[in-house]
Amino acid sequence: MRERFRKWLPTPETLHKSRWLRWMGPVIQHPSLWHFSRKGIALGVALGIFFGLLIPVAQIPVSAALAVILRANLPMAVASTMVTNPVTFGPVYYGAYRLGNLVLGKRAVSESEAQQLLAGAHDEPQEVQRKGWRGRLAYWLEHLRRVGKPLAVGLAIIASVSGLTVYFLISGIWTLNTRWTRRKRLRARSGRSNAEQEP
Repeated sequence: MRERFRKWLPTPETLHKSRWLRWMGPVIQHPSLWHFSRKGIALGVALGIFFGLLIPVAQIPVSAALAVILRANLPMAVASTMVTNPVTFGPVYYGAYRLGNLVLGKRAVSESEAQQLLAGAHDEPQEVQRKGWRGRLAYWLEHLRRVGKPLAVGLAIIASVSGLTVYFLISGIWTLNTRWTRRKRLRARSGRSNAEQEP
């Protein structure tokens, strides 16, 4: 299972060449950031999902920087930011906007407003990416200003709940798997020792 993960995840060389992470230099190649441990994996995925949902741009450098500081698994933190992509972006932001409106006690979003919100999210890849990161940042700041506080509140709630849920879910599954593997080994050893004791 670990080997499958390693094939799917970015390598140290890939991250070192990334335009988003070059500024971190040799720090990103520290062995503790690539170690497959329960805490490292759980924290890495939680960070990636949290920032992938919370902010529209620069999710990768922010989650990578926090992964370095907290000694989380760096490739997991980077890869899991892809929870938001051109397919999921519109629905996530639409849901967050509606949730924010509900929490803040504002009026329900009309269908035309929802379509406008989704259209704004889908325009970005074609029109704004050509302008570079400054153009993208300016676009998203303007987009966020228009939808305002409800979107920010909704995103904060969804990102926090998702990040915490994933952290505890991965930790729980990892612990159960470790216990199951140990019991399996103990049974195998017990079976071998019983077989050796038989005349």
